[in-house]
Amino acid sequence: MIEVLVITISNPLLIGIYENKKLIKEYKLDGKTSDLLPSLFENLLLEFDIKKIIYVNSPGSFMAIKVAYIFLKTICITKNIEFNAIDGFYFNKNSPIKALGKKYFIKEENKIKVDFLEKDCIIHDFELPMGIEKYNFNEETLPIYNLPAV
Repeated sequence: MIEVLVITISNPLLIGIYENKKLIKEYKLDGKTSDLLPSLFENLLLEFDIKKIIYVNSPGSFMAIKVAYIFLKTICITKNIEFNAIDGFYFNKNSPIKALGKKYFIKEENKIKVDFLEKDCIIHDFELPMGIEKYNFNEETLPIYNLPAV
């Protein structure tokens, strides 16, 4: 079974192709989500029989999350592909994720807060896992923005 994991909340965008839960191909793309996803998925849909698409729906760039959700949800509906979501902290060793200005999303005890970084805080890059068998993907795929209204 072919599954695609899409991480659009940082640059470069990371897209992993998984066969039987193991990574077989990865893409690292610099640029805007809205420019990159259509051309990449045009090729992926021709090359692979995709059964599931998983995307990171929280937290990070609001625009990237919105674009990814609308684009990927549309593909999943039109091609009858299963669609799941997961939060981005699973793919950067649970380190802070850039929010607005000098603030970051920080996950502590399964709650996400927005705050300034502590001096000794380490930020890890996002990485595609070699396997996805240990992850519990969420069937609720709506974007989660994690910021209060201003």
